[in-house]
Amino acid sequence: MKRRSFVKQLGSASALTVVGGLTTSFTTKKQRHITILHTNDTHSHIEPFQPTHNKYANQGGVSKRATLIAQIRKENSNTLLLDAGDIFQGTPYFNYYKGALEFRLMSMLQYDVATIGNHDFDNSIEGLYEQLPNAKFDFVSANYDFSNTILDSHVKPYRIIKKDGVKIGIFGLGVGLDGLVDKKLYKETKYLDPIEITQDITRELKEIHCCDLIICLSHLGYYYKNNPKKISDLNLAKATTNIDLIIGGHTHTFYQNQPL
Repeated sequence: MKRRSFVKQLGSASALTVVGGLTTSFTTKKQRHITILHTNDTHSHIEPFQPTHNKYANQGGVSKRATLIAQIRKENSNTLLLDAGDIFQGTPYFNYYKGALEFRLMSMLQYDVATIGNHDFDNSIEGLYEQLPNAKFDFVSANYDFSNTILDSHVKPYRIIKKDGVKIGIFGLGVGLDGLVDKKLYKETKYLDPIEITQDITRELKEIHCCDLIICLSHLGYYYKNNPKKISDLNLAKATTNIDLIIGGHTHTFYQNQPL
């Protein structure tokens, strides 16, 4: 798997990462090339950072993101666009529009799949539910059990997408909400063990659905130096099998050169 370098010109909270050049061959000897674009922790940053920002002046914003996505799709129509959570909260756009604008813009950009971050509960689980009609893309979360909530049946554990004959299974994982989010906001949502769920989901995707590629959209966090045993993307990769690519969020970790 070849990877493009981090797209620096987009900036911090609206960064778009390109995991490009996934080239695989099958028994037909035909090579298939799939480009994977992803964002995480965009936090309602609709506009670029101010020109006076000390680190990301004029960077970011949905308009620049849209331009880059269109350019890459023109290069390769077999492109996936994914998000690893925390779409909400961070600018007055969220306070005023309650997430409607973020979802509508992501729909215009033709996102394929997103997972749910802790800040996506900031207007409560009911608030998230009310904005779902504005999202013309799917949400996946395998370790949030929404069966006793208003989101029951609206968020699936995974989605399977075919690109140029390649079967791609995409599942989501969320960070533990207890102590991080007020319980009155997420109500009866149950947090399930990410490692156990991952083993079950990836086995199902690989053995039953025969997926060629398995992607985890994770909002667990990359790694916690002060708590190295805490579940994170790195620990998930070590403890499980069958995941081909983890697209992470939550800890706002920058890859200065390329994804690990």
